[in-house]
Amino acid sequence: MTTKTKTKLNLQPLGDRVIVQRAEAEEKTAGGILLPETAKDKPKEGRILAVGDGKVNDKGERQKMTLKVGDRVLFTSYAGTEVKYQGEEFLIMSEGDVLAVISG
Repeated sequence: MTTKTKTKLNLQPLGDRVIVQRAEAEEKTAGGILLPETAKDKPKEGRILAVGDGKVNDKGERQKMTLKVGDRVLFTSYAGTEVKYQGEEFLIMSEGDVLAVISG
C-alpha cells in the first residue's frame, strides 16, 4: 500500500473519529492496460494518520480508541467524509466505519 502524505498533519479528529489517507489507486490493470483517472476505483484501504480521544459513553466515561496512528485499515466505499486540506485528500470517519485492521 502506498500513501503520499508529504506534510505534517495539523488536523486532530474529535471523539471517536479517525483521519485516513486512502491508498493510491492502481494505475493499470493486471493485463497491463493503463487506466484513466475516471476509470480508477477508489481503494477501500488506507492508513490511519490521526485518532480522536474516544467517544463518551452514557456514564460520561471516555472509551479508549481501538485504532492507532499507522494502522492499515479496510473500510466500505461510502465510509467517511472526504476532505481536502493543504492540497491533499483525506477521509474523516468514525472508528465504527472501519471494517478491519490489516496486519503484517
